[in-house]
Amino acid sequence: MGGHPLNLALRFALELAMLGALGLWGYRRGGAWGWVLAVALPLTAAILWGVFAVPDDPSRSGKTVVATPGVLRLLLELSLFAGAALALWHVRHPILAGSLGATVLVHYALSYDRVAWLWSR
Repeated sequence: MGGHPLNLALRFALELAMLGALGLWGYRRGGAWGWVLAVALPLTAAILWGVFAVPDDPSRSGKTVVATPGVLRLLLELSLFAGAALALWHVRHPILAGSLGATVLVHYALSYDRVAWLWSR
């Protein structure tokens, strides 16, 4: 189910929501540095997301810059999503934070085959 087009679209939407949440947190908490953090935090997350990948991951192109074990990739993804949910909570958007967290859990439940594949790598 992890490779189903609807689940891949959900995953992409979650990635965009994660980047947006990190940018919002940076802007709201950055003071004079708000705009810098609003760009730097999502950019850093996107770089981590794109660079550290499992070779031959069927949910991606299969190519990677830094070959990463599947368990570490799964931890990276979960950490970034959890950080985004916490960022939303911190800027006083608890409903959005809970919605993001719940949607991430649903996504990974639907992607049980990908999670098992990552766990085996």
